[in-house]
Amino acid sequence: MRLGINLGYWGAGMDGDNLAVAQEADRLGYDVCWAAEAYGSDAPTVLAWVAAQTESIDVGSAILQIPARQPAMTAMTAATLDSLSGGRFRLGLGVSGPQVSEGWYGVTFDKPLSRTREYVEIVRRAMSRERLTYEGEHWTLPLPGGPGKPIKLTVHPQREHIPLYIAAIGPKNLEQTGEIADGALLIFPSADHLEDTAIRHIRAGREKAGKSMDGFDVCPTVPLAVGDDVAGLADMFRPYTALYVGGMGSRKQNFYNQLARRMGYEKEAAEIQDKYLAGDKDGAAAAVPHQLIDSTTLLGSVERIAERMQAYAAAGVTTLTLAPAGFTLDERLAALRAGTDALERSGLA
Repeated sequence: MRLGINLGYWGAGMDGDNLAVAQEADRLGYDVCWAAEAYGSDAPTVLAWVAAQTESIDVGSAILQIPARQPAMTAMTAATLDSLSGGRFRLGLGVSGPQVSEGWYGVTFDKPLSRTREYVEIVRRAMSRERLTYEGEHWTLPLPGGPGKPIKLTVHPQREHIPLYIAAIGPKNLEQTGEIADGALLIFPSADHLEDTAIRHIRAGREKAGKSMDGFDVCPTVPLAVGDDVAGLADMFRPYTALYVGGMGSRKQNFYNQLARRMGYEKEAAEIQDKYLAGDKDGAAAAVPHQLIDSTTLLGSVERIAERMQAYAAAGVTTLTLAPAGFTLDERLAALRAGTDALERSGLA
């Protein structure tokens, strides 16, 4: 099992620290550094900045939002970043959610599965540098009856095949991801529930495409905090978990809430959402069960974290992406080093 890091969103006041974290991960031999985007910092600019100041670590988008860009633009971005980084770019895609898609980008959040499938097909066709034509439900290239003509990408990516990941939570999306992608970006992964909530659906998609799980990258992001007080460390992540389970998306379309329910927290997920949407964010955070946090994070001593890493590997994780927590840069760097130590103690390195 390999290790990655997730820098999250830029612009939160820790940008200089984030670069230092990426550089330390590069020095420690981490496999990939991911950056996110929502409605603030964009991922490609951050990744170009990180790639220019690191040597061997891959840089990946977790995620580039599908409603934010036309697929041909995403292919241009991926090819450019792969070329500039010397073949170190990984393309992560996702549909985002209805609030961001419709409220920020003005793109209707409908038919996310077919939209994602077409998007991936166009991106891959463009990156293969064939003349781009496409006839689908969501995109037609070139537009009929106009002056447009099939055009070929002029940038040469460093590699023939840029790894393509999809952020997936729901069963149908996970199955399609297994069918059409090279990897899955997961969130709130519990090793005890991973087979039922994710792996079996990905496997079904791989089988549908006539493929096995060999070579497919199961890549969840897991917050990491080191210390002796596990309960206290878990409390650090209560607002984070409450935000996603309670307030991310609408009451009817909250994929994270649905995931918590599939892990057996039906009553608790409903309570968290009710309180969060009513404006009681503190109450929502207090309602998050300790076990939900503990099972979806890496908390405690290096030895405890090593045991949890073994559980993730046994569940099918191939790249474990860490989000090292800390109030200072030194604390975050220490957590990063603890992740490396834990992997070595686990025997998985």
